[in-house]
Amino acid sequence: MSNTALVKEALAAGEGIVRLAPCWVPRSFLMPGGRLKLDPRDLYALGAHRGGIDERWFASTTKADNGPGTPADEGLSYIAVNGKRALLKEAIETIGDEFLGADVMRRYGGWNLLCKFFDNLGPIPHHMHQSDEFAKKVGRNGKPEAYYFPPQYNFKDNNFPYTFMGLEPGTTKDDIRRCLERWNEGDNGILYLSKAYRLKPGSGWQIDAGILHAPGSLVTYEPQVNSDVFAMFQSMVEGRAVPWDLLVKDVPPEHHHDLDYIIRMLDWEANVDPEFVEHRLFEPTPVKPEAEMNAGGYSEKWIVYSTSYYSAKELTVLPGRSVKIRDAAAYGVIVVSGWGAIGKTDVETPTLIRYGQMTKDEVFVTAAAAGEGVVVTNRSDKEDLVMLKHFGPGNPDAARFVQ
Repeated sequence: MSNTALVKEALAAGEGIVRLAPCWVPRSFLMPGGRLKLDPRDLYALGAHRGGIDERWFASTTKADNGPGTPADEGLSYIAVNGKRALLKEAIETIGDEFLGADVMRRYGGWNLLCKFFDNLGPIPHHMHQSDEFAKKVGRNGKPEAYYFPPQYNFKDNNFPYTFMGLEPGTTKDDIRRCLERWNEGDNGILYLSKAYRLKPGSGWQIDAGILHAPGSLVTYEPQVNSDVFAMFQSMVEGRAVPWDLLVKDVPPEHHHDLDYIIRMLDWEANVDPEFVEHRLFEPTPVKPEAEMNAGGYSEKWIVYSTSYYSAKELTVLPGRSVKIRDAAAYGVIVVSGWGAIGKTDVETPTLIRYGQMTKDEVFVTAAAAGEGVVVTNRSDKEDLVMLKHFGPGNPDAARFVQ
């Protein structure tokens, strides 16, 4: 059976909903936080030289950019059906109209979204993601991103539940230059120029391309443009040296030591915005009046919004209830609590996952199924069924939030 035939079999069996296998990604420069339900014995399943597994990618058609030795399919999600599997990336490339709809394929050419959980013991170095202007110089896409901190995964804070974001108003480009010039002298002191914010489970942030940020140690749900570009601006984190190579990973070779070019990659006005919190901190927003939804046995909230690049919702179905939910675009789903069904597809939250083991907590809902409406059933009589839903660019339902 060809992969296309296998994918069509999966679409038919699930009536437009396909099951996805867990997609684990390591990072060599970070320490895993141990809260993604991956068995602790498997945190270094890919070898210590590759780093600990601290990320799980969802509905991904984006290859992880982890340098030499990265497997060809690292970061790519697989559709699973009857013990066989096919890449979601190949499915969308070949029959994308059946997944995303012909209008989305015509406008965007594919599923231009990367969504993940990341989970670290401590903070990530202060870094930024290039805008399209600078990313295109190395053949990549720019990357804005959003954060939401799911309470179900944040049962402990780990070492540093704060994120440094942006730069203090009044910081100058010469201040940043001096930090870069001190790269090999230990801590280059860039965090003295920034501000840390306490992270609150159940809230989120929007971080546009070009903004410095050093994500803290909460488990983070992160929809973003499908790109893995970044530039580290901090020379040491928690006593560990950050190599210069991670600053210039996505910089043209002729500019690897051009400090003016590197500093120009920053969106300066956004970084020193005196109203940074007002412009970038977001609380969940109900899709409809709460009383109306509760009477129907559910609650649904926007948790990522304000940009046309991506959006996300949190859906909660009350114990023993079913609800039919319609959406205007295709979406991926990760179930974070409870058990039940999404359409004909059984779903459940795993307790512990071995590396390579199949689960029932992740699916992809096609545009046709989303528009027709999906019946979500909570089969527990005690526990809520909770899931996060991630949408790609141009979701019509989210258009009202875009300035």
